[in-house]
Amino acid sequence: MARYLEEPDVADIRFDDVLNAIADDARMRVLVTLADGEFHPCGPEGLLAALHKSTLSHHKKVLREAGLTRTKLEGRNYFVRLRREDLDARFPGFLDAVLAGLAEVY
Repeated sequence: MARYLEEPDVADIRFDDVLNAIADDARMRVLVTLADGEFHPCGPEGLLAALHKSTLSHHKKVLREAGLTRTKLEGRNYFVRLRREDLDARFPGFLDAVLAGLAEVY
């Protein structure tokens, strides 16, 4: 049975936290990877091979605590995905605009 790491409720997602979380090149690249809405393995091979494991863990934590991602634990494996539906409900159109802009850069 899958468990999920703690994340803010939809109503508690703050716009300034979201902006702060995405204001980093590595986290922007993670968002582009997660744009498909599917769960991805949390290891560097699944997200950003160029980052050290502890650095990637920090970035994933920032994204999760800001409400951008959901992390699922299955056994000893972690998987992460974008909370697209929750973010669209909280800030309509924002995520689409961000991802469209990032697609041009990455």
